[in-house]
This record gives sequence, C-alpha cells and structure tokens, in this order.
Amino acid sequence: MKEWLSVTYSERELGMQFLQNRRDFLAGLSAIGAASMVGVSNAVAQSPPETTAVRLAKFFPAGCDTPQYVAAELLRAEGISDVHYIDVGGEDSSVLLARGEVDFDWNYAAINVASIDAGAPITVLAGMHSGCLELIAGEGIRGVTDLKGKKVGVYAISSSPHILVTLMAAYVGLDPKKDIEWVADSKVSPMELFASGKIDAFLATPPEPQDLRARKIGHTIVSTATDAPWSNYYCCMLTGTNEYVQRYPIATKRVLRSLLKTVDLCLTEPQTVAQRLIDGGFASSYDFAVQTLNDVRYDRWRDFDPEDSLRFYALRMQEVGLIKRNPNDIILAGSDWRFINELRRELKT
Repeated sequence: MKEWLSVTYSERELGMQFLQNRRDFLAGLSAIGAASMVGVSNAVAQSPPETTAVRLAKFFPAGCDTPQYVAAELLRAEGISDVHYIDVGGEDSSVLLARGEVDFDWNYAAINVASIDAGAPITVLAGMHSGCLELIAGEGIRGVTDLKGKKVGVYAISSSPHILVTLMAAYVGLDPKKDIEWVADSKVSPMELFASGKIDAFLATPPEPQDLRARKIGHTIVSTATDAPWSNYYCCMLTGTNEYVQRYPIATKRVLRSLLKTVDLCLTEPQTVAQRLIDGGFASSYDFAVQTLNDVRYDRWRDFDPEDSLRFYALRMQEVGLIKRNPNDIILAGSDWRFINELRRELKT
C-alpha cells in the first residue's frame, strides 16, 4: 500500500487562475444565483468560524467528489481561507479520516457505516448525491444473478466496491462468499483487468464508466443513479472527524454550505465546472468530466433523508454479516443532522 502524501496547494497550483481576483469570481458565480450569494454575505456577517483551515481528500482524476475541487473560493468567502488537499495515495480516504489526517471525507454511505461500526471517531453530516456507481459486466451477463460463478474485480476485500457488490448480490439471492470469485489486486485496477478480459465484472466509479462507454467495452447491469433500490438512497455522504465537528461547529456548517452550493453549480454549469477541473489539474479529460457531471444525480441532495440512507445500508450490511452493531446504534453513534437541516432551510431556491 502506498504511503499517503500530504500536499498543501497554493491558489496557482490548484489551477484557480480563473479566480485570480474577487471581482472575476463574483462575476463567474452568476449560475449559483443571487440568493446563494446573499447567503455568503450573511454568513460572513455572522460570528467568524472557529478555524480558518480545512483538509480535504484529493483523488485523481476527480469523480463524483468534484465539488470539493471547485469550492475553494466559496470556502474563502465563508472565512475558511486555508484549504488543504491531502493526496490519498493508495488508501481509501475513509482511512485518512479515521486517523484524523483529513477533516472531511466524501465517500460511499456503506463505507461510513463500516467505519462507524469499527469505532472510527467520525460523524456523517449529509448526503451529497444519490448515485454515481455502475456495475459493469462483459458479454453474456445481463443481471446480477448472472454473476454466479463469475470473476468480479475489486481493489481489496472489504473495499467499497467489494461491499457494494456484496450487497447487490445478496439482494438478488446470491451468496456473495460462495457464488462469486473475487479477484483482488491492489496493483492493477479492476477496470484494467476488465478491459483485458481477466475478470467478468467490476463496480466502476466516475470517470471509469464514461471511459469504457467511449471505448465500447462492457455494459452496465446496475446503475446506482437509476436502478432501485440503490437509486432511492444517497450514494455518497459528507463525513467529518468528531474533533473538527465538535470543536468547530461554525466552520463545519460553512464547509458543508460551500460544498452544497458547489453541488448546485455542478448541476447547473457542468461545462464550466469541467473546465475548471482541467485547469486545476484535477482531471485529464474534459469530455469525461462533463459526462460525469451530467450522469451523477447532484439534483437530489435536498430530496432524501440521510438517516434513511444510513439505515438502509446498515440493515443490508447487518444481514450479510459485514457489521456487528445494529443500525440504530450506527446512526446514534455516527451522525449529526443539525447542519444539513439548517442549510436546507437556508438554501431553498
């Protein structure tokens, strides 16, 4: 496993040339709307945040977590002026969050459940969107039941793809331990294994589905954006460390507010956001970035109950023996909905 690398990016290194001065930025934010900017002005007029710093996980290329990488100026408008991106290296960002090496993590609901069950000092704050994952399979596989006896690739056992495909398999009556041959390879990505014909299926994260469609490789048998029951719940949720959330509640709310406003920007101005990803070095393909932004259900962050999503995944994980604690204990120990409830009222448009 690679060592994680902490990197503090200057504004230029973040590729924020398009935000070089305040006037240019405010002009460019017209897509967010006047009501949104009033919210920023009101926030600045209130009590200042307890800290001006925040550490966020950095992936390359950016996927459904894109809002993190284009929110820097909104964060600064909220008084969070020191924005640090921590390269996750070869680890899942949930591990860095549990160790306190990042302050917030944008990750799958099921991973949050597993972390809370393991006793990680974290707090789930909100759902960010309802779907971005696609279970990609080869010829002759038309549904999850057809995975019986097939090879499914994952980075590691107990990784997020392994957990989610396990839940999908169990949901249709398969025994994930006996009926599926799991192929775990930390050095070669499942997408590479799939493209070379060494596995039969894998769970793809953006921009992998967009890449494979462009190359006409494989087909989607489950999409968490469109296929029930997965599409009825949040896919990714924002989670903070207990220390940050408890010590800095004003800053926590402002971080969440900035990210939610950027989620709206991803929905309304995908081309602009995609270009900013390219300019900032967070993505290498403009077309894939635009497709990802159009595919992810950013429009649903106001719609679902985040507690229902945690409960849904906790129940499914309890059924297959992936967690020991009951869903109510998971929710009680690892969630705080005060911030999202307040922001939903404030950010009504």
